[in-house]
Amino acid sequence: MSVLTRDEAQLRAEILDVHRYTVELDLTTGDETFDSRTAIRFTARSDGDTFVELKPAELHSVTLDGQPLDPESLTGNRLPLKNLAAGEHELRVHAAMRYSRTGEGMHRFTDPSDGETYVYTQLFMDDVQRVFAAFDQPDLKAVFDVSVKAPEGWTVLANGVTTRRADGVWQAAPTPLISTYLVAVAAGPWHSVRTEHRGLPFGIHCRRSLAPHLDTDADEILTITRACFDRYHEKFEEPYPFDSYDQAFVPEFNAGAMENPGLVTFRDEFVYRSAVTDTERQTRAMVIAHEMAHMWFGDLVTLKWWDDIWLNESFAEYMGYQTTAEATRFTGPWTEFAVTRKAWGYDADQRPTTHPVAPDNVPDTASALLNFDGISYAKGASALRQLAAWLGEKDFLAGINTHFARHKFANATLADFIDSLASATDRDVHAWADSWLRTTGVDTLTPAVTAADGTCALTVDRTGSRPHRLGAGLYDRDIADEGRLVLRERIDLDIPRTAPQPIGKRPALVLLNDGDITYAKIRFDTASFETLRTGLSGLPDPLTRAVVWNALRDAVRDGELPPAAYLETARAHLPRETDLAVAQGVLAFAAGQLAGQYLAPADRPAALATLTSLCRDLLRRTEDGDHPGLRLIAVRHLIDVAAHAEPIATWLADDTVPGGPELDQELRWRILARLAVLGATDEAAIAAELAGDPSATGQEGAARCRAALPDPEAKRAAWEAMFAGDDLSNYLFTATAQGFWQPEQAELVRPYIPRFYADVAAVAARRGPAIAVAAGRWCFPAHAVDAENLRLGEECLRAGDLTPALRRTLADRLDDLARALRVRGVRTAE
Repeated sequence: MSVLTRDEAQLRAEILDVHRYTVELDLTTGDETFDSRTAIRFTARSDGDTFVELKPAELHSVTLDGQPLDPESLTGNRLPLKNLAAGEHELRVHAAMRYSRTGEGMHRFTDPSDGETYVYTQLFMDDVQRVFAAFDQPDLKAVFDVSVKAPEGWTVLANGVTTRRADGVWQAAPTPLISTYLVAVAAGPWHSVRTEHRGLPFGIHCRRSLAPHLDTDADEILTITRACFDRYHEKFEEPYPFDSYDQAFVPEFNAGAMENPGLVTFRDEFVYRSAVTDTERQTRAMVIAHEMAHMWFGDLVTLKWWDDIWLNESFAEYMGYQTTAEATRFTGPWTEFAVTRKAWGYDADQRPTTHPVAPDNVPDTASALLNFDGISYAKGASALRQLAAWLGEKDFLAGINTHFARHKFANATLADFIDSLASATDRDVHAWADSWLRTTGVDTLTPAVTAADGTCALTVDRTGSRPHRLGAGLYDRDIADEGRLVLRERIDLDIPRTAPQPIGKRPALVLLNDGDITYAKIRFDTASFETLRTGLSGLPDPLTRAVVWNALRDAVRDGELPPAAYLETARAHLPRETDLAVAQGVLAFAAGQLAGQYLAPADRPAALATLTSLCRDLLRRTEDGDHPGLRLIAVRHLIDVAAHAEPIATWLADDTVPGGPELDQELRWRILARLAVLGATDEAAIAAELAGDPSATGQEGAARCRAALPDPEAKRAAWEAMFAGDDLSNYLFTATAQGFWQPEQAELVRPYIPRFYADVAAVAARRGPAIAVAAGRWCFPAHAVDAENLRLGEECLRAGDLTPALRRTLADRLDDLARALRVRGVRTAE
């Protein structure tokens, strides 16, 4: 299949003006394929040749202006349109299209809980051609008129309001001008909760087996939706541009969510069937806010080409967190952003595969897909947060509203956006964009405190080139409580600045980027670091503590702080942590990267023992029931780091955790997975658990457990399922991969390390980008931190027969492996 290049897209956009798609889908033709009929009305501005994209199971017929074209002329995914004359045209295409099991195109899912079937589209980037014929590029916007024939008892959702006609076909209202990748259909026997807000129909939808769980949270989800909707109308002068707002929670979704106009699709793990923390509910709220922001950033005004993907994702990320903080009951979105999203951005930006937030040139769609990473989301959002602080909120929003007014229902570029911002301020926004959006890497900021004549001054050393506006927190020890730190003053700094900043007497702690407004790695002077060793948990603000924990994490990854020292700090301070995002983030890093990669295998048992002790302290602290979220986090991690079957096997047998929380299905599968790793369960127990929970989540849990069993036959079966056949859906593939590699089973799985590099290219090429990313991420033997694994991986990269998605994912994983070797003190070849 050919990928679309930027040059091809530009040429086609010069030739064509696309007006309207009439799309007729028939979902009643069987389990493998569906019927797709498309009529495209367009204008050719001049005589010439072009092509339309299509990936059919079978191409039945094609006509151009009533004249038949040869279906055999389809080459790969391109149907040539030769000798077009200038003027109006109508192209009609009739094809059978394949359903997907990988979350791409038209994904089909049968719920094992009740046998009901659901389908939904995910057409992002270039997958519309898996569903209907299209001129598939974002700057050829058109009106879409979609109708769907569906089985009796199904409901069809789409970008616009749908109605069931007398002939049983569902008709969607025609859309405004939108891009091809934003067309959406979701069909099945949905359970729906409907309401209205500000005169528009709102709805939330899920598969029927999740109905009780959606109903439990419906008020919360709709309250957040309404609050965000109202807040965006306070920020933006352009009103919501579509006729309805549906949110469908769909199965086996590859992303967190997708911003289809009028029909946002979410992964249905957001319909919680087991206990979750309030931070996880906050994350769901943020995703709701993020996708709604896309209705303006991405849907109303759309990028012209994929080099400006940050104009979609960075803005939605920034607005999602900011609006959640402003409009909902959740008070800690930016703390969670600091702990999880910024770490994602920092990691991505220090790899060889880094790229600017706004790259100069993205040559084709395959390259563009690689840029949906921590840079386009977290770094871009951080840059925008810095921009809002630098411009001021008033001028920032004025520039955004100018941008909407100039480019609504059209396409825009980085240059267009910067011009809109520049119209609202006298600051040099173009220079800011060059510094922040056109460069790569993470700056490092280090404080220096000098004393003279009884007073101190602060200077900041910067490694890097960006200007930064940030706060520096000056903290003193509380006279009445030595373990507590008190903010004396937070001073505003503009970096670089040449003059030392007077700060009075020497603070116990100088914390740069207090408030986390900028994007940079932070270091500590010697005295401040000594203060943190005993006083970290005494910092009063969770966002401040998150900045510190991020700095310690970065220091470990850079080889400046021993992993054991991080563990000691966690052991000392995390039992007193109150913020759920901070506690979860520190435990995840300690149990994952530290114990799993950065520490030598001989040191892993001691690390797990330390984490077990830490989690038990958290359990003791939460016995009074006042901190259920913190207790749930402690229980989850106590299960994950268990070195012995007890006490978690007793919890499973007794169906209870002493003192709570309730041992719900998520915790039961979590325990069983750990017992499988430890060799303390068997296939019979897994089958019995699956019989009690035959849901899709149960199927994934069973696949994960079976792959984790320390048994040669279990490993062989898991490997064959992943690499020899194509029966596993995207979610079952990932679950199997998650179970397969275990540090405790290093010798058992050692023969599979070279097999991974031998087998992964074929499955990626055969099954497409979604499975390629899953294979590169989850099937990678990350536990094997040794030079031989690195050598094999580098040879694989040099082989040259990898798909772009797999190549990028493997390159990132190998860079993480090389970093882990450096942290361990093992030299790697440059």
